[in-house]
Amino acid sequence: MTWETVIGLEIHVQLNTKSKIFSGASTAFGAEPNAHASVVECALPGVLPVMNREAVAKAIKLGLALDAKINQKNVFDRKNYFYPDLPKGYQISQLDLPIVEHGKLEIVVGDEVKTINVTRAHMEEDAGKSVHEGLSGATGIDLNRAGTPLLEVVSEPEMRSAAEAVAYAKALHGLVTWLDICDGNMAEGSFRVDANVSVRPKGQAEFGTRREIKNLNSFRFLEAAINYEVEAQIEILEDGGKVQQATMLFDPDKGETRVMRLKEDAHDYRYFPDPDLLPVMISDGQLQKAREEMPELPKEMAARFVAEFGVSEYDARLLTASRSQAAYFEEAAKASGQGKLAANWMNGELAATLNKEGLELAQSPITAPRLAALVGKISDGTLSSKLAKKAFEAMWAEPEASIEQIIEKHGLVQITDTGAIEAMVDEVLANNAKAVEQFKAGNEKALNAIVGQVMKASKGKANPAQVQELVKAKLG
Repeated sequence: MTWETVIGLEIHVQLNTKSKIFSGASTAFGAEPNAHASVVECALPGVLPVMNREAVAKAIKLGLALDAKINQKNVFDRKNYFYPDLPKGYQISQLDLPIVEHGKLEIVVGDEVKTINVTRAHMEEDAGKSVHEGLSGATGIDLNRAGTPLLEVVSEPEMRSAAEAVAYAKALHGLVTWLDICDGNMAEGSFRVDANVSVRPKGQAEFGTRREIKNLNSFRFLEAAINYEVEAQIEILEDGGKVQQATMLFDPDKGETRVMRLKEDAHDYRYFPDPDLLPVMISDGQLQKAREEMPELPKEMAARFVAEFGVSEYDARLLTASRSQAAYFEEAAKASGQGKLAANWMNGELAATLNKEGLELAQSPITAPRLAALVGKISDGTLSSKLAKKAFEAMWAEPEASIEQIIEKHGLVQITDTGAIEAMVDEVLANNAKAVEQFKAGNEKALNAIVGQVMKASKGKANPAQVQELVKAKLG
C-alpha cells in the first residue's frame, strides 16, 4: 500500500516584549531561577492579571504579514490542567476568539512554491520549567519563563513531507524575526515547534489518527522526528495494529519518538472565559496605525530586488531569507552597481564559506562594503573569476586588508595585455600540435584543453575571454 503523510504544525512564538503578558515581571533570559517570578505567576491569592499592550501590537503585526483576519474583539480563556510548573492550575489562552485567523504563508521546497494556510494564531502565557539537573534525583520548579507572552501559530494539516514542514517552520521563523516580534532563538526556547503527524492510504480523504510530537527546538530535530514517526506509524498499520492518539517526545540521541502521555482533546481542558480579564478591543485606528508601521515584507522586497537589481526570483528568495541578509545584499549591490554579481557571490562563495566555518552572516570577516569592492574589481576586469576566488580567500584570512592591498600583496592582477597573452598562446599552440589537429578535425573539446594550457602558463592571470578569442582567431 502507498501511504500519504499528513502534517500540521503548532508553533509557539515567544514575543520579545520586555515584560510578561499579564504582569510587569521581566522576560530576560538566563536569570537565577525564580528571579523573575512575580506574584501573578506564583498565583498568590487576590492578584489579578493585566494585559500587556505591546504583546497585542506584535500579534497584530504577524496577522497583517500573514494577510490574515484580525479579530478586533479578543477574549481570554482558562485552559485547565495540573502540572507543577503551572501554579494557577490553568493557563490563560484564547479558544473561540483568537486574535489572528485565516492567514497564509508561502513556502519553497526545491523548485516548488506552495501556500500553506494558517488556521489561527492566538495569544497565551507560557508555563514555567521543571529542572532536574544537579538536584540529586529531585525536581525543581523555575517560574522565570511562566507568563512570557506567546503566539501559538496553528497551520492547516496541508504539509505532506518532513521537508515541507521544515520549509514552513523556517519561513515562519524568518518572518517573525523579520518583523522583530521574536528573537527566534530556538536553543533558548523562543521558537518551539509541535508537529501533528498522521498517515493515511494514498487517495483516502479521511485523516488517520494523529500523534503530536512536542517541543522540537531545531529544524534538524523537526525533520528527523517526523521521518521517524511516519515510519513508525506505517509499521504499526501494516502489522495490522491501530495508531493510538498520543503526545510524543523526540529523543535526539536515539533519533526516535516515544509516547509521553495519551493525548487529551480540547474538552479535557475544560476551557471557560477568564473572569479576571475584560475583552481586549482593537480599534480601527490601532489597526490602521499598525498597517502604516509595517516594514517592507520579504515577498515585497524580493520582487523589488528582481526589478531593481536584475537578480533571479530564486536568488531574490534566498537573499530575503532574513532581514540581515537582505540588508547586506542591498548595501553590496548599491555600492558595487553590480546586483547580479553581488547576489552570485553572496549565494555562492560567501554562503558556502559561512556554512563551512559554522558562522552567521553577521560574523563574516567579509562585510558588505568589502564584497562590493571585490565585485567591483571583477566587473572592471582587474580580477578574473579564478583570481577573485583567491582574493576572496585572502580577504577572509586578512579582514583588515583592502582589496587593493590583497591584489598587490598576492600578485592577483589579471593580465589583459594582448601582446603578452598572444605570446603565451603562440607558445602553447607550438607545443600542443595534437590538440590543434583535433580541434581542426572538429573536436570542440580540444579548444578547452588549449585554453586551459594558456591559463596554466599565465598562472591563472590571463583574461579567459581574451585567451579564447585569440586561440580561435589563430586556429582559423
